Amino acid sequence: MKRIVVLVACLVLVSSTVFAAQNTRQTIAKAPYISALAVNSATGEVLFEDNADALVYPASVLKLMDLYIVLTRIEEGKLALTDMVQVTPEAARMGGSQVYLDPKEQFTVEEMLYALMVQSANDAATALAMHISGSKEAFVELMNATAKQLGMNNTTFYSEHGLPPTRDRKTDVTTARDMAILCRELVKKPEVFKYTSTTTRGFRNDTFIMRNHNALLGKPPGVDGLKTGFFQAAGFSIAATAQKDGQRVITLVMGSADRKERDAKALELLGKAITQLPAQSEQAQNAPPALASPEPIATSSSADPVPAPGGGQDAAKAPGVTPAPTSASSGWGKFFLGLGLGLFTFLAIVLLVGRYLQRRRDDNHYLRRG
Repeated sequence: MKRIVVLVACLVLVSSTVFAAQNTRQTIAKAPYISALAVNSATGEVLFEDNADALVYPASVLKLMDLYIVLTRIEEGKLALTDMVQVTPEAARMGGSQVYLDPKEQFTVEEMLYALMVQSANDAATALAMHISGSKEAFVELMNATAKQLGMNNTTFYSEHGLPPTRDRKTDVTTARDMAILCRELVKKPEVFKYTSTTTRGFRNDTFIMRNHNALLGKPPGVDGLKTGFFQAAGFSIAATAQKDGQRVITLVMGSADRKERDAKALELLGKAITQLPAQSEQAQNAPPALASPEPIATSSSADPVPAPGGGQDAAKAPGVTPAPTSASSGWGKFFLGLGLGLFTFLAIVLLVGRYLQRRRDDNHYLRRG
């Protein structure tokens, strides 16, 4: 019995030492952060940067790549939101943030996406990965191939969920600049915000309530995404985005030692970046679509089509635009002009005839008197 107690104590001591050594060796978080970046999402213009090319551990921020791949597959017709995802035993074993999937369960792709983005569920990330690629390893290869296609040259993924690594694998690495590339591509897909801006949502027939980890959602200047990430060695990271007057900025704050400081810096950078966006002139806002453009013209949230220049029933209402005369008004103008000319000619003839007759009467009068 004594030997067993000593053996257990030794194992605990060794495990604790190894665990502590691993975490000490891998901890990179700093105050206020390791790196930060703010960009104009439309142009990619850098509005602020600080050490933006430093290698960092993305943690759950990398789930944005999962979201990008799933939505791209749906656009390509290779996947549907209504497809059922069968939970595998491997997915059910995932720890950390989760929705406690069971191998007996299956959920739609859409429900899994909500779990992925709202709850940051690692088990949902694995279930989606295996549904799409057949194995976690194959999906990670797809993640890395997609990153290279997008130009994320300093990014290497080793997991589909962003959890801290076990002994048999390495830590996911990226940079704030690389993640900004991914975020710019994501925000081009309007459906992204359906998942990233949801604060709470029920799962499994509302028996489990998911709560978004992004505390900035809904705060000025209009935050509607995108994703937070954390584990001890990586620190607190966030990819945040906001829009104002139809323009959008994206901010990355990576590797902060404190969650509240991360959020405060992200919100501060969003506010400053918004003020640096170029003013949209009235002329630019009212400019008609380019006639030579071969691409479909993007409209606002309104479903009404944009009228062609000079056409449409509301064309006369546009400020500074005088409607061209219609064929009907032009015809009536010609009619009245002709009528006026005819009347003038008739009166002139009557006047001349009157004068001629008057002179004849006068001549006869003089002849009778002489």
